[in-house]
Amino acid sequence: MRVFVTGASGWIGSAVVPELLSQGHEVVGLARSDAAAEKVAATGAEVLRGDIQDIDVLRAAAERADGVVHLAFRHDVAFAGDFETALASNQAAIETFGEALAGSHRPFAIASGIPVEPGQVATERDRPEPTPGPGGRFLNERTTLALADHGVRSMAVRFAPTVHGQGDNGFTAMIVAADRAAGQGAYVGEGTNRWAAVHRSDAARLVRLAIERAPAGSVLHAVGEEGIALRDLADAISRRYRLQLTAISPEEAAVRFGFLAPFVALDMPASSAMTRDLLGWQPTGPTLIEDIETGAYSNGSVG
Repeated sequence: MRVFVTGASGWIGSAVVPELLSQGHEVVGLARSDAAAEKVAATGAEVLRGDIQDIDVLRAAAERADGVVHLAFRHDVAFAGDFETALASNQAAIETFGEALAGSHRPFAIASGIPVEPGQVATERDRPEPTPGPGGRFLNERTTLALADHGVRSMAVRFAPTVHGQGDNGFTAMIVAADRAAGQGAYVGEGTNRWAAVHRSDAARLVRLAIERAPAGSVLHAVGEEGIALRDLADAISRRYRLQLTAISPEEAAVRFGFLAPFVALDMPASSAMTRDLLGWQPTGPTLIEDIETGAYSNGSVG
């Protein structure tokens, strides 16, 4: 297939592109900067300059493709406090792709997030209500899944809150950096709250399998580990960097982790049992603890 990928130079996209190429697919990667274009070109993919606000570019690329993988999101705008604008841009891009692919039965996959179900393990059956902030992405997800009724093989790939590996600059990297700066590996309260996790290579393989054969309207969970207790995460960080392991209060967490503090206290376990059964996907990459122990978050330092 000829697959158009947005976010092709991002953390997940830069693993998805070579995964697709390795299986004989052609890839056109969207790049909004010279640096991103160089990164995409280095994989052997074709480069298309533009960003997800360039609606005409998106429409034309989708019309020429056999499938679309939409991984881009305006994280810079969202993390600056304007999540609603980021969500609106994503919604416009999804609607554009839907119009371009309608009636073709071509595959269309978007990136989504794992829902937080208090006291429960989230599953692919969950359909949470959109809420202000990050929870608004479930509106984007609903729009995508509804395209299955309009002749699009649409699907949502919900990624675990930490997609880890060498070079990760996401939530886990932020926690490691904050703990090292404080000289303590910290968890909030008893540290029994859990995070689902997946290695980047496994996430990329799932996206490729989804594009190849997931049915229309599928919700897929890119989850390799159902739930890692935050105390165990803090313990691994403490051992790797020779820090004191300690419990901290929510108030102390707010000082240490900033905007990430509410997430550090969340219980976010998730299952991928249905996804594995549907696509025969089996994660094989390192666990999150193994990545920490082997220095994936050391940024070149010996400590």
